[in-house]
Formats: sequence, C-alpha cells, structure tokens
Amino acid sequence: MPLDELDRGLVHALHVDGRAPFTLVAEVLGTSQQTVARRYRRLREEHGLRVIGRTAPRRVGQVEWFVRLRATPDAALKVAHALAARTDTSWVQLTSGGTEIVCVTRARATDAPDALLLQELPRTPRVVAVSAHCLLRTFVGGPVGWQGRATTLSEDQIDRLTPRQDPSTGPVDLTGDERLLAELAQDGRASFADLAAAAGQSEATVRKRVHQLRRDGVLYFDVDLTPAALGFHAQALLWLSVRQPQLVPVAEALAGQEEVALVAATTGPANLLASVVCRDVDALYTYLSGTIATIDGIGHVETAPVIRTVKRAATTTVSAAKGVR
Repeated sequence: MPLDELDRGLVHALHVDGRAPFTLVAEVLGTSQQTVARRYRRLREEHGLRVIGRTAPRRVGQVEWFVRLRATPDAALKVAHALAARTDTSWVQLTSGGTEIVCVTRARATDAPDALLLQELPRTPRVVAVSAHCLLRTFVGGPVGWQGRATTLSEDQIDRLTPRQDPSTGPVDLTGDERLLAELAQDGRASFADLAAAAGQSEATVRKRVHQLRRDGVLYFDVDLTPAALGFHAQALLWLSVRQPQLVPVAEALAGQEEVALVAATTGPANLLASVVCRDVDALYTYLSGTIATIDGIGHVETAPVIRTVKRAATTTVSAAKGVR
C-alpha cells in the first residue's frame, strides 16, 4: 500500500527524532497515539521501516570507508550477501550490471580495513578487483540524513520534535556501553526497560546514559526505509572529479538537493562521492543532464546505477515487528 500524507509525516517525524514518543508525534501530526502506533507497525511490516541507533564515527575514533569490489557475474551476489552479514557494513549494493559490489564499512582511525579486504571476504578467484576509499568528510549521510524522506512537516512541527543538543568536543569513553549500543543498533526505539535488561543496568542509569550520548552528539538515530516506499525507484552512485578549490562549494550544493542521499569527499581517482535517488530513470536522466550540469567545478562524472540493494543502513530483509514503541 502506498504511503499517504500521514505515513510520510510519521517518517519525517522519525527522521527528526527517531525516539520521539508517539504521544508527541501524534500531537504534532494532529492525530491519536493509537493511530500513530498502528501506522508505525504497518510501515515496519510492509516496508521494513526501522529506527536504528548509531554512533557518529569521528566522535568514537572511527573512519568510514567505501569499498568497491568487481566480481564475475556468478559470484557477485554471494559476495554481497557475505558482506551484508557483517555487523560493520552498511549499504551493500550491486551496481554496474551486477558485477560490482559496494559497501560502507567502519574501522578505527588508525587502521585501514585490512581484515575486511584481505582476510574475511569469500575466498574466491572470481573477485577480480578491490579498492577502498576513505570518506574524508561527509556532507549528507549518517547524522545528517537524506532530506528526500523529510519533506512533509512544517518548520514549526520540526522545531517541536527536534531534540536539544549541546555537543561536546572532548574524548568519548564508551567502555561499558557495548551491550546498550548493540541493542539500539537493532531497535532504536527499544524501551528503556528493554535497554536496561540488555545492558544489565538500572533503567535510570540507561536513560541518563542515552540522553548524555545524544546530547554530546555521539549517538544519533537513523531511519532505515526503502526509497521505493517514498516513490523513488532509480538509484545511482556518482563518482565526481571536482577542481580542488571548488570541492566544498560543489559538495554543499549537492547536499542541498532532495535527490542526494549521500555526499562525501573521498580518496581515490574521484574526490567526491554522491548517492542519488530519483523517482524513475527519466528523472535520473534529467538530474544528470540538467541539475548537476549547472554546478560549476564538476569535471568527469562516473555513473553507476544501483541494480540491487542487499543491505541498507542495517536491514537486510524485511522482518515482522516485534513490538511497537
């Protein structure tokens, strides 16, 4: 069933604050708490909607890498599923006619993703090329989520939902938070009682810690939802070569476009990576031939259409909701 205006309002509300109480969401949307809970449950069951808790990589001493692998057609899907099964990967996709696999992975800032690239991939000669590109600066993606799913609420509604933050800049010690963060990575809307049980701590302690991590800009909540649910059916990865003095202006221009779900400065032959989501192939053509062509400073553009998404931010398959929170 297509998403209506109330569904989209709920998705937008969760985009603003993934843990917003349904009482507040209902008040902002002008409906009942029971209706919001019912819609949330249906979105989970029919469209794989999930709210997931994630740590901001730089705040916890990590760097994100974008990994590209080329494989023979008979091996590509197997490699993609092997990558998707890992807890440290996201956005595992098949591109370029199904012979290229891409994914995002995290590693400590002092490490390259050697274990992933050299040790833990399926041992097959059908993987013919591997490269890793460090995401030096992310302009859209991660804590700054894709605006294409956030087009329904008014500025006043957004303000009522926006959690207040006071980010710190000092070092962050997550010792003892492992089980708490693991549970939030599975269900960002888990109740404090469930989080306390998973972490082996009191509910008051867990509540205080979650609020502290959010306030400090360490913990954020992402909305995992297939773009097709919002009417976007054509996706592509763009590798852009941008003249260095114009790198930031170009990245910021792309970041303001509804079609763009990720923009990051990266290492490698191209210095800017973008993930683009459009309504259909015609809209993708219009974006490539018109919208992006108006941005000064872009040289060569390599376009890789996404053939299949095996894993999004966290979800590999749509599963039934275990409960509504």
